Amino acid sequence: MSDKSVAVKTTAIESGVYPVDGSAYDKHTEEELGPSGSGGDRQSGRGVYEMGATQVGERVELAHAIDEIERKKSAWYAYLLTKDFWIVLVLGQVLCLSNTATSTFTTFLSIEGTSIPAFQSLFNYVLLFLVYASYTMYTYGPRRYFRLFFHEGLGWRYFILSFLDVQGNYFTVLAYRYTTILSAQLLNFWSIVCVVIISFTLLKVRYGWMQCLGILVACGGMGVLLASDHITGGTQSSPTQLKGDLFGLAGATFYGLSNVFEEWFVSKRPMYEVLGMMGLFGMLINGVQAGIFDRSSFRSATWNGKVGGYLTGYTLALFLFYTMAPIMLRMASAAFFDISLLTGNFWGTIIGIHVFGDHIYYLYPIAFCMILLGLVCYFLAGSMLGDSKKPWLGPDQDAGVAGIGTAKRKALKLAEHERAAAADGHLA
Repeated sequence: MSDKSVAVKTTAIESGVYPVDGSAYDKHTEEELGPSGSGGDRQSGRGVYEMGATQVGERVELAHAIDEIERKKSAWYAYLLTKDFWIVLVLGQVLCLSNTATSTFTTFLSIEGTSIPAFQSLFNYVLLFLVYASYTMYTYGPRRYFRLFFHEGLGWRYFILSFLDVQGNYFTVLAYRYTTILSAQLLNFWSIVCVVIISFTLLKVRYGWMQCLGILVACGGMGVLLASDHITGGTQSSPTQLKGDLFGLAGATFYGLSNVFEEWFVSKRPMYEVLGMMGLFGMLINGVQAGIFDRSSFRSATWNGKVGGYLTGYTLALFLFYTMAPIMLRMASAAFFDISLLTGNFWGTIIGIHVFGDHIYYLYPIAFCMILLGLVCYFLAGSMLGDSKKPWLGPDQDAGVAGIGTAKRKALKLAEHERAAAADGHLA
């Protein structure tokens, strides 16, 4: 492999194309090595040896850089002092506010008499497709783009991811037809249970005792919220309350599944590819689902300027949420992502007070602080890479993509800095 190819492979961020196993793929490699991948000297096989030696050298360098980053930890709370932790914490709250905004717009639509669960989310998938699928096709080229569906075996995987995500949106929005914004959000804690179980069994994620404590503290804060809601009469039962709760639990289950699957995807593939595919398949699945289940609701729905504005606000808030979520899943994990969303119950309460005339109980601020404390506990005694180092990518993260927020990108930057420093020292 030429030096030019190595430079592209080690410095490109979210560029080029990556095969199904997640390893880096240089779009120039096939042209330079030929169909057999043997390089210029096919008789001696020298091209294969040189390419293999280069890849082994890069993996050793990558493993050394990751080990060096993790050795920088000077105290058990060191990660809490890093920039990455505060970025993740703030990003989680921005995502939470975006999620609360979608819940608020959904409540407004229900008040107006417009409850179209499948159709309501359709515009978000259309927007994802137009923005990210177009960029993916521009980056890959039509031939390489369509190879993703068949030759690289990614089509059915993206279909499953999109199906889980669509159902999460559908059942969550449907829950607002029968229950309140607060009651629906309180059920989201179930997605944490799903994420932890699936990550532990399928992705071989092992949680430390401080991470388990953080999850328990955050869920304890959720329990305080439930108690407060019960005391103030916010969870009084009604003929449709149970139905709404069941739909909310179904939505939380699908969200938990899709979050774990999306974390796996964005750790191995470029974010724009993942979002573009979710837009494509989500648009098709949601369109069919809307045609089947929303026909009567669509005819009886109220259509006016307010409804149009609420749908626009819902779509933009959800699009922002989808755009930022992969960064969160790379820098942290699906578990931390879902724990961060628990604070949405507090923000939802603030919205309820000022918009819907609800009343706050003194336990709400206590619950909010408990959830934040759980977020902090989650990263105590962790490594300097936090949850950005994914166990399924290998100890050197070689099976992952070197994209924004990944441990591999941090390691490559450190390795590049060390090479530059060594070159300057050699010249001196």
